[in-house]
Order: sequence, then structure tokens, then C-alpha cells
Amino acid sequence: MNFHQLLQLEGVTVVKDKGEHIFMQGDADRSLYFVQLGLLKAYYISEDGKESVKSFLLPNDIIGSLSSAYLKRDCSFNLICLEPTTLKKIPFDILHKYSKNNLEIASDMIELLLLFAMKKEQREFEFLCMSAEERFCRIAEASPVLLEKVTQNDLSRYLGITPVGLSRIKKRAHNKANALSR
Repeated sequence: MNFHQLLQLEGVTVVKDKGEHIFMQGDADRSLYFVQLGLLKAYYISEDGKESVKSFLLPNDIIGSLSSAYLKRDCSFNLICLEPTTLKKIPFDILHKYSKNNLEIASDMIELLLLFAMKKEQREFEFLCMSAEERFCRIAEASPVLLEKVTQNDLSRYLGITPVGLSRIKKRAHNKANALSR
């Protein structure tokens, strides 16, 4: 049995509307979620009320608060649906139990954790080594659907800039594209 088969066997389908949270900062949520349909935003709210976007999730992405699921701590971030969403929810304890006795599931878990770690490494690289304009261009290349579906405010919070800064970057990118097409 592999991860996706286990997900079908032990997972529960969760259907949420736009604006509904899957979990919030401070909640105890011991599950992982596989996105089947929809768009979600993972974000933090600082003590002073400032929102920072951690990531956007599209179909076939997996998310969960690992510190909550594994260490039994509270969730450190929020997860909200930006459009109607369908997920498969699986308790982390079930996944962990199966991985102890099934080599294929254990291998899938290692793969999943490596993907999480590489995504985090990539995000750190982008923030520490790339300009906001370079980060915007990377999103435009890798996930153009996000530019169509995500609000300017959410996209600017993801890039770590103001909405005005994002408008300037978009204008420069548009002008470059026009110059190249001539």
C-alpha cells in the first residue's frame, strides 16, 4: 500500500467554502491535508496583527502543521480557503503508525518530508538571496495561475512587499514584456 492508497482508505473528505478556515493559529490540528480541488492560503498573524503569507496551495499539494501533528503543539499558522476547496484529511498518528509497518508508506513519508524541507529551503533562498522582483518573476513562471487567482494584497504579503511595491514590479514586468515583443 502507498500513501495515496492509505489516503483513500483512512482519509476523510473535507469540503469547505471560500473564506472558511481549515485550522487557525493556536488550534490543535493533528492531521495532514491533501488538496484535491481549490486554492488555499497558509498565513501567519503576528502579535501586532500583521499578516504574512507562508504559501499558497493548489491541487495535489499537501499541508499540515507538523509541530501540531507530530509534537502535539498548537498550530503556528492559519490555513484558509481562497475558493471552494475539497481536501482529504488524514490524522498524522494513523500515517505514522502505518509508516512503521509498511516500507512503501515509510518511503512515501520520507519523500513527503523531503518535499516539505525542499520547499522551505527554496522559500528561504528566495527571501534571503532574491529581490522582490525576482521572486515575482519566479511565481509568474512557476505558478502563473496564482497571478490570476490571488489578490494583490495576498500576493504582496507573500512576496514581503507592499501592494504599491507589487504594482510597480508588475508595471516594470509588463513594460519589459512589451519591449521584448517589439
